[in-house]
Amino acid sequence: MTLTFILNRKLLFSCCLLLFVLLSSCSQKDVQKEIPTYRIGYMICNSAEETLYRFRPMTAYLSNKLGVNFEPVAIDTINFTKRIDEVDFTHSNSLLYIILHRLHGVEIIAGEKAGSLGPKTQGAIVALKKSGIKTMEDLKGKTMMFGPMYAPSTYLTQLDLLLKGGIDPEDDLAFYSIPRGSFKHEKVIYSVLFGKADVGAFPMLDYERMVKAGKISEDDFTMIAMGQPIAYCNFAATQKVDEPFVKKFKEVLLGITPETTVQIDGETIKVLARAAVEGYEIFTDSDFDDVRKMAKRTNMPPYQTY
Repeated sequence: MTLTFILNRKLLFSCCLLLFVLLSSCSQKDVQKEIPTYRIGYMICNSAEETLYRFRPMTAYLSNKLGVNFEPVAIDTINFTKRIDEVDFTHSNSLLYIILHRLHGVEIIAGEKAGSLGPKTQGAIVALKKSGIKTMEDLKGKTMMFGPMYAPSTYLTQLDLLLKGGIDPEDDLAFYSIPRGSFKHEKVIYSVLFGKADVGAFPMLDYERMVKAGKISEDDFTMIAMGQPIAYCNFAATQKVDEPFVKKFKEVLLGITPETTVQIDGETIKVLARAAVEGYEIFTDSDFDDVRKMAKRTNMPPYQTY
């Protein structure tokens, strides 16, 4: 066997090996390119940072189970309709879902369970016990703090209660406002506790959590009026997503338990615990009818008239 023959064999082997590596690399890149990317628009609750902290593990878990790439996007409630074309799935409250369903055709997937009412929430008009405010009539001439305008349990419910009780916020309250910045729900509650407002539009889920965390004492407050329990946060799909994939998404979501974990940022995270929820259950569009009725009574979107 000549030296030239040996060198040619080695050269041929090296070329084949290089070709195999290149083809393998291209094949891996093609596989990566084939993995579709979906974006989930998460309604900002307290802040963008807090929202992504809560739901990044959930998003990673959905990616792993469904074999796709999900990207979480934090969106403020007032900007959701403007940015709906940027996302494929939505996570929002009930009023925002109704707006997106009516104007953009999003379809409900499942409802979220948290707190004593499970998949529902409740709003109340609350004052300090020592204030002496006990009835709706007592609210006349008082100051009031509301939560965000698109929040069903800290604005919509309370506006409906006021109007039913014969109180027009524009004419009968001395002053009302909505806090600025992040963690608006807590700011409403603290504004009453520290005397910045006579009464507040309390979201009962946040109230329960603050009592449980020892931030406030329920002994300090009196409930002036309590709204009916209504559907709350939920996942929905836009018209861009194929129905078979929406069905798979729903199956995975409903299958998440308190013991479900995901590896993210070098940690093993319990998905539901990080998201501050207790699970998901089947919702239908009719579950939001009570919220629709309130929105119509109060001239709120998407039924407002001018």
